[in-house]
Amino acid sequence: MNQLDKSLGEMSCPERPEEPVSARGLRRTLAIERWGRLSYAQALDRQMQAVQARIAGQGRDTLFLVEHPTVVTLGRSFHEENLLVSREALAEKGVEVHSIARGGDVTLHTPGQLVGYLVMDLRDRGEADLHAFVRRIEASLIEALDTLGLAGARVPGRTGVFVRESLEAARAGSSRKIASIGIGVKRWVSFHGFGLNVTSDLRAFESIVPCGLGDVEMTSVQRELRCGPLGLDQRVREAVEDSFLREFSEGS
Repeated sequence: MNQLDKSLGEMSCPERPEEPVSARGLRRTLAIERWGRLSYAQALDRQMQAVQARIAGQGRDTLFLVEHPTVVTLGRSFHEENLLVSREALAEKGVEVHSIARGGDVTLHTPGQLVGYLVMDLRDRGEADLHAFVRRIEASLIEALDTLGLAGARVPGRTGVFVRESLEAARAGSSRKIASIGIGVKRWVSFHGFGLNVTSDLRAFESIVPCGLGDVEMTSVQRELRCGPLGLDQRVREAVEDSFLREFSEGS
């Protein structure tokens, strides 16, 4: 996925979101709600309700964390050739395809991927530069990865987070992308967000050209750290929560 006006998965799904997480000692913080596993349609509906509330001056700026069953989403810049498997074949495997109101091309959410939807009143926070806002999301993810011992990096002209070591060796092959980002904005309230591959089955990405980038290979935290999945999803989620709270708390 790429830049502006865009959008971007196994825990039990609670009847209600858990209580918002906040950072102690800060005057105003980003709320965080964990939704567990939800269908894409359910999460989109909840997310847009939150967007409408923020437009009306209600609710709180919130990062919603969720995991989806395997689903393909098509952005406004979608090119048909980047969907490598027919919609019919995907449907036979139980994979939904959604055309959504975000910029960018095609992306995929799948179990083992941490999806974050960031609903924020950007005007209230003085976030007039949407490109800078996306860079702050990248920085938060890079910081979270760093606490796990994994060096992430940006690539000029591309949106998302890549594995730094793979960029240094990119001339010998594809760079490895670990997180995709796509942001939508409605009346200066952001929505959609990021997908960070944690323990994802990366074979799922063989059905698309992720974000329309043919020279990029998708990777995951588990693959890069060469560790088992036990407890990894929770560790990554907590690292992401901490980094976003630091980055988007008032005064940061």
